[in-house]
Amino acid sequence: MSQKITINKNVVQYNGHCYIIAEIGNNHQGEMSKAKEMFKVAKECGADAVKLQKRDNKTLYTKALYNKVYDNRNSFGNTYGEHREFLEFGKSEYLELMEYAKSLDLDMFATAFDFTSADFLEEIGVPAYKIASGDLTSIPLLQHIAKKGKPIILSTGGGTMEDIQRAYDAIMPINSELCLLQCTAAYPAEPKDLNLRVISELKSNFPDILVGLSDHENGIAMAVAAYVLGARVIEKHFTLNHTWKGTDHAFSLEPTGFRKLVRDLRRLPIALGSGVKDVIEIEKDPIRKMRKAIYSGADLQAGYVLQSSDLVFKCPGDGLLPYEIGNIVGRTLRRNIKEDEPIAFDMFTEKK
Repeated sequence: MSQKITINKNVVQYNGHCYIIAEIGNNHQGEMSKAKEMFKVAKECGADAVKLQKRDNKTLYTKALYNKVYDNRNSFGNTYGEHREFLEFGKSEYLELMEYAKSLDLDMFATAFDFTSADFLEEIGVPAYKIASGDLTSIPLLQHIAKKGKPIILSTGGGTMEDIQRAYDAIMPINSELCLLQCTAAYPAEPKDLNLRVISELKSNFPDILVGLSDHENGIAMAVAAYVLGARVIEKHFTLNHTWKGTDHAFSLEPTGFRKLVRDLRRLPIALGSGVKDVIEIEKDPIRKMRKAIYSGADLQAGYVLQSSDLVFKCPGDGLLPYEIGNIVGRTLRRNIKEDEPIAFDMFTEKK
């Protein structure tokens, strides 16, 4: 088994670039024009993918919850069911959005919250499936989606390592293209609750698959830290305006922040370098100017035995470096030297 998933043209692996998902969720407010604008801007920011959420609300929720009064500033209906239905796109909308994403060279898929939604997404041809933290323990749903043979990105918020192992054991015999995302199921999540070191534990416990981060923190630095720990898929909520109506906008990144996140994640593989410490070409001129060398502190005559008091350390570093002082004190000059002349080994007679 390989540590990679392939989503359309994107091969995601540890020695490749980070796969960045702009989580649109329901931030489109049920409007196609807003969804398309978010797709376009996410692409402009450098995202690899956009992600929606698909629910079959009447089978997903109990009648009591579906019919519960839902009266708050973020509500799009009088009941919770009406609210959820208002935000739901149907088949024609999904097909139109899939075509639009394709025209942008942008991957599009969705979180499947139930069996019906998973089948719906398969029918319209999504290239991958996201599974939310709440379904980490929904083994029948995990296996149902695994059988579709598409890459699976599974969030692990609110779960234990035992829960993750159980999900892994259920999915992998059916479908090995799995990526586990460290996630804190809080919206937003505070930095103190992110527990990013779990990424290292996931890499250690599941060395044959990719790991990543579903980031509900409202900045960009934690995702960058996650990459350094080994995350190669980053999912981040995205909005065009923090002040829009809806529960997720407040902790979603606006375009400026998302663009910076993509910029930093794209720079990281190069910035991490080889791990071999050596002088690189662009350092040579600045370090010559800053580094000190050993210089003569006065005019000295041939035949003179050099003393440490005759020497000074000055910039630029054009002569012997200060650590060589023990190799020249006590040696005899073969020629005259002037004050401020950089010291070199060929100024001295041979050692006896």
